[in-house]
Amino acid sequence: MEKILNYINGELVPPASGQWLDNYNPAIGKVYSQIPDSDSKDIENAVLAAKNAFPAWSTMPLGERSNILLKIAEGVDREFESLAKAESDDNGKPVKLAKAVDIPRASANMRFFATAILHFESQAHQTDQQAINYTTRSPLGVVGCISPWNLPLYLFTWKIAPALAAGCTVVAKPSELTPMTAYLFSKICKEAGLPAGVLNIVHGLGSKAGQAIIEHPEVVAISFTGGTTTGKTIAATAAPMFKKLSLELGGKNPNIIFSDCDFDEAVSTSVISSFSNQGEICLCGSRILVERSIYDRFVEAFITKVKKLVVGDPADDNTRVGALVSEGHMNKVLSYIELAKEEGGKVMTGGERVIVKGRCEDGYFVAPTVILGLDQQCRTNQEEIFGPVVTIMPFDKEGEVIEFANSTAYGLSATIWTENLKRAHRVAHQLKSGIVWVNCWLLRDLRTPFGGMKQSGVGREGGWEALRFFTEQKNICIKL
Repeated sequence: MEKILNYINGELVPPASGQWLDNYNPAIGKVYSQIPDSDSKDIENAVLAAKNAFPAWSTMPLGERSNILLKIAEGVDREFESLAKAESDDNGKPVKLAKAVDIPRASANMRFFATAILHFESQAHQTDQQAINYTTRSPLGVVGCISPWNLPLYLFTWKIAPALAAGCTVVAKPSELTPMTAYLFSKICKEAGLPAGVLNIVHGLGSKAGQAIIEHPEVVAISFTGGTTTGKTIAATAAPMFKKLSLELGGKNPNIIFSDCDFDEAVSTSVISSFSNQGEICLCGSRILVERSIYDRFVEAFITKVKKLVVGDPADDNTRVGALVSEGHMNKVLSYIELAKEEGGKVMTGGERVIVKGRCEDGYFVAPTVILGLDQQCRTNQEEIFGPVVTIMPFDKEGEVIEFANSTAYGLSATIWTENLKRAHRVAHQLKSGIVWVNCWLLRDLRTPFGGMKQSGVGREGGWEALRFFTEQKNICIKL
């Protein structure tokens, strides 16, 4: 059985403790590799390596730094097939989805930030005839990047690419549930000639390896994507140490369907935005709010399409819904479906575990589930489920749906479907969501900032915002 290794100071090494954790393939419900059960000793080694590498990396000419990151992107492209398979084996998602979204976007992340640093523009101001003020930015130092399990390589590179491009050195921890793509990525970095210690990848539990990164006094910033509860723990530890924090957390995103929408496109895209990646995307529209005049028609069309989604072996090109990431997470999702029933919800389709015949008969599959009849304040509509479960509710007036949409503690994303341009702008401005899509979903421009409001996080990632996060600003005033 393959043993995944830590990547510290340019070398692939076992954990200092010699202890290992089992890594499950959720589609078959069996262990297929082992990962390091790293602890504070491994983090200490990684931080030391990053600290030693920082002076040379932070002062390397931007063109040279850019070329190394572009070589890493080329390596991702070269290992496209193996990375897609590894992501599916770790996460349970269809291989076809990994090929269409995750791996291409991982490569795009590296390319964008590799080239963005070549075009950085600073500010200068002439203060009357007395002085010139100009602003500089310099890399922070050693930073920690902790990524989630739902989009393993995509979000891993989303964090480390701007950190490395900005000139920081990194201690990174991928989720212990989905470590394989990060392990393969470490091999790509070695082949690309990334200097030793610039990027260190330490595998293990969040409570041990992750906490050690957050607590380490020489890790000056933390970028984290994951659950809101974990984000609170990180903030409680890091804030008193005055570390910079970027926290992209949970979501309970509204998908608003007005009667003047492009109906067919709204239905088709809403099925995708509800169940893509088994609903395990923080941006999925898990609450569908439909104007009453088209409510019955929408529900019928939506459920008809949902019933056609194939739940099955992730290796099968016909599969649209794969396995949930773990048995524990599957049981959590199923428990929320039972809660919805207790709260008066009616399950229109799905609602149960699916047994997939063949090699996946022990896998963690849940049928795409559509629930009607719930009110806005019930737990099912207030708490993040993070699985293939959506609720559909009617609304009568624009003001009412804005109130519904903003009724949760979260504020990550929202989607609006309308052909009325004035309404689109008016409603979008009133939604308390960090990103609002109009007549589309999951379209991203890496130049724009990304992040949530309320309990969906603090800080912004993407584009110049990400590069700025990993730098410190200085103003210099020279008297004329």
